Amino acid sequence: MLFGDEHVQRYEETDGEVGHEWQDGVPTLVLTTKGRKTGQDRKFALIYQEHEGAYVIVASKGGADSHPGWYLNLVDNPEVGVQVKDDKFTARARTASEQEKAVLWPKMATVWPQYDEYQKKTDRLIPVVVLDRV
Repeated sequence: MLFGDEHVQRYEETDGEVGHEWQDGVPTLVLTTKGRKTGQDRKFALIYQEHEGAYVIVASKGGADSHPGWYLNLVDNPEVGVQVKDDKFTARARTASEQEKAVLWPKMATVWPQYDEYQKKTDRLIPVVVLDRV
């Protein structure tokens, strides 16, 4: 199973042939954010689902008490790069509203049930992020 930088590298090298399906039924995309301190591109392989023409990801960080760096980066600069298989595009990232989250969270937890466990581990409200193609 691939993780971290190796996951991103294999995904990009193979246009998602290797790495798109991280585990059975668990699809991933590659998100590229601008580092809020460095300005450098930062890439992450993240579980996603499609919803009404957008892509949805969860800023869970395994239930840690702080947001993942990639989430802080996209809050600072919401223009991000996205790769889904061989489809590479620019997207605008936004945190889902409470109403949207009520619909999107169960959809994400269906593909990765651990999200529910992660939320129980922290007082932090785990953000759901919508990636709208630009």
